[in-house]
Amino acid sequence: MDGTLSQRTCDGGVLTPPSSQRFCDEFAALLFASLRRREQRHKAQQYVCGLLVLPGRKTLRNVAAQFEGAAARQSVHHFITESSWDWMPVRHALARCVHEAFDPQAWVIRPTMIPKAGSHTIGVDEHYLPQLGQAVSGQQAVGAWLASSRCALPVGWRLVLSERWMRTPLRQRSSIPSGAAASTLDECVRGVVADTVAAGEVPRVPVVVDAQLADAVGLARHLGSLGLPFLVRVDPDEHLRLDTRKLPMYGGRERTAGELATNLTRLWRAVDPGDGPTLAAAIPVVGPRRPSSHGDTKLLLVGEWPRDGRSGGRLWLTGSPAVSLAPVLALTRLPDVVARDFDTISEGVGMRDFAGRSFPGWHRHVTLASVAHCIAAWPMRTAVGL
Repeated sequence: MDGTLSQRTCDGGVLTPPSSQRFCDEFAALLFASLRRREQRHKAQQYVCGLLVLPGRKTLRNVAAQFEGAAARQSVHHFITESSWDWMPVRHALARCVHEAFDPQAWVIRPTMIPKAGSHTIGVDEHYLPQLGQAVSGQQAVGAWLASSRCALPVGWRLVLSERWMRTPLRQRSSIPSGAAASTLDECVRGVVADTVAAGEVPRVPVVVDAQLADAVGLARHLGSLGLPFLVRVDPDEHLRLDTRKLPMYGGRERTAGELATNLTRLWRAVDPGDGPTLAAAIPVVGPRRPSSHGDTKLLLVGEWPRDGRSGGRLWLTGSPAVSLAPVLALTRLPDVVARDFDTISEGVGMRDFAGRSFPGWHRHVTLASVAHCIAAWPMRTAVGL
């Protein structure tokens, strides 16, 4: 073997050997079957265990430092940044395993901002964050999570890359493949959805997209064209039109989603999605007119308000006729589960910690960190008696 983790006191780690070591080994062996060589599978397993047990930041340097011998540590660097193993089969195996074990309610597609100082780490650029009202330097990644009300588990990732990363020599130094192109937030959302569909053997549960600044109507149309049930968060300032065939007493001029949801009070209903009563409405709408359109995409604008009706909540677009708003609203809670589990689990296994310039290295690190997250979250499966 190229090296083994030294046995150290692991205060602050997520996994405590040896009680969890056997499970970690067996789970990793199942997910890493696509790696051709035994030594690759061993390194992947040891890397995941390092992410779980080591205290502090889980940078590649820090994880590699736990392997005995300089040659072994260098081999770990090569395994993450320069090896030829493909991360996609590992992600697909993880998605299938998670779906079978956790019975998730939906896919949640959600961007994550990873602040980084400097400009050399792969993907670092200035990204505007609407919740802060300012630009922040860092990476913007789009994650695909299988989520339920109990827990959320990451199984896929895309990294937003600006045009500057496509230029030589930066592209060469970062080992960005020739087939990769600059990608916007919208393109990453579509790409990670395509990756989830390609996973195979994973039933088509609803897709919930919570991505501010994304083209909500365009994404809704795209997901509908794939035949996927979906919910897409929409900005209150997004322009929509009422579906006059469903609401003939109203005009069909464009209005903002916030205006439609606020003014059509007669459509509000008392609903309990399982976490307490709320007010909600499902409003038939279509997107703005497009010159090349051969028909309007029929959508429902779903809005929710506190019982006092004084302050608005989040707005969503769906393509599914809502027989009952309660299950639809239950799905809108899942992005909050993702945010919670990213903070409480993903952070602890180093999801934000890759600091290298290698594009393949980033993907391999976050793939193995996703495996570590799922191992750390495994007790949530048995906590409810599954």
